[in-house]
Amino acid sequence: MTSGGGIRAVGCGPRAQLTMPRFRFASLISAPVERVWAFHEAPDALEKLLPPDGSARVVERRGGLEPGSTVELELRFGPFRRRWLARHTECVRLSHFCDVQERGPFRVWRHRHGFEAADGGRCRLTDDVEFSLPLALVSDWLGAPVVKQILRKMFQWRHARTAEECGAEILEQSCG
Repeated sequence: MTSGGGIRAVGCGPRAQLTMPRFRFASLISAPVERVWAFHEAPDALEKLLPPDGSARVVERRGGLEPGSTVELELRFGPFRRRWLARHTECVRLSHFCDVQERGPFRVWRHRHGFEAADGGRCRLTDDVEFSLPLALVSDWLGAPVVKQILRKMFQWRHARTAEECGAEILEQSCG
């Protein structure tokens, strides 16, 4: 059973475990997977994918997409600032790369960036995120719908920017 916040009970009774909220956003882009991957590999890709309103900036980057690479961001929420340190944990060329939050606004953040070749020289770009907020149970239940709405808008913009940078267009999108 899933609540509106996306928390799902696994098992039943007093030992039942709750899974973290998950979010998935996918786009079919009219560019080959090699071009979409190459954009993400570029040293300035993250800067191009950050919100244009200046609410986030790269503070430091060490490495590229390979495991062990890190990126530190500064996030701005009105007058407040928060640092976010992410580490890449997996990278399979033309397939996916993953990052996890080591320090930041979430209790847990796991993000898989997926790339799949599609018919006609197109690429399916998929972002899968598993997250948990501070104070987990209560905040995940109450806050997950808000976080998912923010993520939907963010990935919608990022995927459009990716398509633009690849000289392509988005043919379809799905969110869940």
